[in-house]
Amino acid sequence: MAWTLAKLNLSLLLSLFLASASSFANVPPTCHRIECPSYDVIHVGDGYEIRHYNSTVWASPYPFQDISVVEATKTGFLRLFDYIQGKNDYKQKIEMTAPVVTEVAPKDGLSGESIFVVSFYVPEKNQGNPPPAEGVVVGTSKPVYAAVRQFSGFVRDSNVDEEVAALKASIAGTEWSSAIKKSHRGGHGSGYCVAQYNAPFEFDDRVNEIWFLFDMENGRHSN
Repeated sequence: MAWTLAKLNLSLLLSLFLASASSFANVPPTCHRIECPSYDVIHVGDGYEIRHYNSTVWASPYPFQDISVVEATKTGFLRLFDYIQGKNDYKQKIEMTAPVVTEVAPKDGLSGESIFVVSFYVPEKNQGNPPPAEGVVVGTSKPVYAAVRQFSGFVRDSNVDEEVAALKASIAGTEWSSAIKKSHRGGHGSGYCVAQYNAPFEFDDRVNEIWFLFDMENGRHSN
């Protein structure tokens, strides 16, 4: 009898552990070795979480058009790489951070093209006086909420579409979905962000995220 109870307790503990391990709230391993923007987790749902990011400084090259998330990210990051390597007005090198965020805003029409903004999180020590640079916009983002879904492996245009659809399905019918629709950030209600935490040469522990950015009226949220 005692052995049976012990096995039941062990099974229960194992189930609880697996449930905890499969919950969403995972900090990307990259953020244990390089700086990432901090955030508060407001809510953890089935396959997603809601975060609140405080005001932070980001650097972005001018928006541009493309038909591929992957190619747009490469193009945007090459411009940002020059910036952090010292091609700025201060000739100052800036430490690498994560994630690199590609904001995708579909254009009107049937061209299949989207407008992309690729952004680099400026390290905290540089945020008080970030170096300006030609062709790069350095600005402070306002506090914002994000519905977030994580996925592993390399970002490809095909899996981005799948992950965006999965995040939409996860939050469908929730107050978060309603808030996202009301926000229509940048005038594009169907826009999203792809956040990548790893360098291209890293093959293990790759973490990527889809973000739907939004505002909540009067800062209201659920726990």
